[in-house]
Amino acid sequence: MDTCIINTPLGYAKISGNQDGISSVTVLDSEESPTDIIPEVLEDCVYQLQEYFDGKRQQFALQLNPEGTEFQKKVWNQLAKIPHGTTTSYLELSKQLGDIKAIRAVANANGKNPIWIIIPCHRIIGSDGSLTGYAGGLHRKQWLLEHESPYKQQRLF
Repeated sequence: MDTCIINTPLGYAKISGNQDGISSVTVLDSEESPTDIIPEVLEDCVYQLQEYFDGKRQQFALQLNPEGTEFQKKVWNQLAKIPHGTTTSYLELSKQLGDIKAIRAVANANGKNPIWIIIPCHRIIGSDGSLTGYAGGLHRKQWLLEHESPYKQQRLF
């Protein structure tokens, strides 16, 4: 498994993967030294993430290989279908997966998403429109949603 550390507007991120695909992209809460030489199998991921942060990419074209249960992978596949610049709720996601009663399991799988940004778990909000829990911190979730919003405005506070 190859890994690298990159600097992003939201802190340092660790990317892991191999010839079978990207297995994880995680945001770090500590300062790390960015990797000097990016492993070849991770170069495209680093490039596409940079394009995303530069506002030049809305969809990723990467081979993904996250580890998880069949149910988790089903949830992550559904998350990947949420269009850039839009949000949905756990309830709606549960409905799309065909089981409204699975809302807690869907929320749990969402929270275990190992591929930050590329599998866009940040696009899940509360049914009332509120920001809900986010493993990377609500400040990052808010930043990502504002970054993807088609309606740009200055912050008031």
